[in-house]
Parts: sequence; structure tokens; C-alpha cells
Amino acid sequence: MRASEARGQCALPIRLRPVASLALLLCISAPRMALSQTPSPLQEWQYSGGEILASLFEPNLPDWRFVAGVSADVQPLYDGSKPYRIEGGPVIDIRYRNVAFASVGEGLGVNFVHGKTYRVGVAVGYDLGRRVSDYSSHLRGLGDLSPAPVAKLFADWVVSKKFPLVLRADARQFVGGADGAVGDLEAYLPLPGSSKRFVMFAGPSITFADHLYLQKEFGVNRAQALASGYPQFDPHPGTNAEGVGFSATGFITKNWLVNVDGAIDRLRGSAAESPITQQTTQRTIELTLAYSW
Repeated sequence: MRASEARGQCALPIRLRPVASLALLLCISAPRMALSQTPSPLQEWQYSGGEILASLFEPNLPDWRFVAGVSADVQPLYDGSKPYRIEGGPVIDIRYRNVAFASVGEGLGVNFVHGKTYRVGVAVGYDLGRRVSDYSSHLRGLGDLSPAPVAKLFADWVVSKKFPLVLRADARQFVGGADGAVGDLEAYLPLPGSSKRFVMFAGPSITFADHLYLQKEFGVNRAQALASGYPQFDPHPGTNAEGVGFSATGFITKNWLVNVDGAIDRLRGSAAESPITQQTTQRTIELTLAYSW
């Protein structure tokens, strides 16, 4: 959809009014408690994709909204790994107005500033870490990264109702485990071809990380080098990854829905140069069956 196509722009809000009422459900896509991109290449916007648009196009949403279901995905063992694994888990998403939420994917949070086209908030989630036993032949000597809480500050802004491009930024601080800080700049947009019973979103992202996070995830200190046989590696802060995500939701009945999420990430900078990294391109696909009310 080109910005210069005036006819398409004029028709877009009309097509999106029924679509936006479904868009809030796209936040159900992640079965894990992790807020980091470790080990999943899913984009951060995919955890809450469409929520800000639902508030814009459907001002009379009920005070409470609930989604519950199950989800399964195929994802790398850890960031930079070549082997993949299949995981599954519950989907739970609870929203109170445009104020507070409790979500398996997005965490426990509050939008302390919010309006029709914007929201700014904080959330607390949980990163699952990384275990040597996940891939002992490759990670031996590097030590485990323990599970840890993750604090997040985020902001979403919609360009306009006529052109509902969502711009998003977030910063995440790990409290233990991987430690350090990670941030994302992202954008996503409802796609042409969406309808009342089927809606799609897509958009890119770029991720940044500080030295502490990259040292824990991709670095090799002297003790680890002696224990693992890898050369010492001291990463530098900067761009960590870039990627693109796609979400599609179809309604089977009024309340039952199926959601598919896919994403591709390409590791950059020190993350790509690390001796631990086997593959710089990471992919994931996720399937969810859920009930909304």
C-alpha cells in the first residue's frame, strides 16, 4: 500500500473499522513469559500488536476483555543457534480499559499515559534464561543464564486514523540472568486483504543492546574460554538484530479464533561475530487457538 495511492488511503479507515475491533486479539500470540528476544525472534510489537488500534477505532470497548487458549511454536534453542525446538504453553491475556493488562506475552503492566493515538507504559515480565543442558555439546563451559525478571518502558503512537501506521519504542532492563539492557525501534501496519473475520499485520524492527547484555549472551570471558575451548570474545554495544514480523488472525466462530505469528531476525554486530553464534538468521513460527470474551 503506497502512501501516494489517495484512493486506497480514503478507503482504509472504512475497511479497518471492523478489523480494528479484532486487532486487540493479536496480543495473544506468545506462550512464553519472556519479554526478551531470547530465544524467540518474534518482534516485541507482536506481543501487543493491534491494541493501540483497537482503542482508536473502537472507543466503546468493554471495560474488561479476556483471551485464553493454547499455543505452540518452532524456535531456535537460543539466539544464534542452528538447532530448533518445539515449545507449547498457555495463552492468557486480560485487559482493563486502556489502563492495565496482564498477559503471558506482554507481562504485567500499566499505561500511565494514554489517548486515542498513543500510549506510554511500564511492564514487568520474566525471561526464561538459557541452560547449558539445552545444547550441552555447544554451550559446555559457558554456564547457565538464570531466569530473571525484566522491567520494560514502552511507547506506541499511531500516525493517523487515515493512515494507521503504528510506531513503537521500548527499553528493557534485565534484573539478573542476562543482565544489561535491550531496546527496540519498530513499526507495523494492518495489511490490505484484511476483513471482518480475518486480519493481518506486518512490520520491521531493529534491536539495540548494551555491553553487559551482549557479554552475558554472546561474550566469552577468560574462565569460559578455558572451560569451553572458545576464544575470548568481548562484544561491543550497539545494534543487536534486525527483523520483520507477520501476524494473522482468523475467526472460526464469534469467540473462537486461530492466530499465526511468524518472524525472521538477522543478528548484527557482536551478536553475529560471536564464536557462540552458529547461524545469524533466526526464524520462528507460532500457532495459537484461543477463546475471547
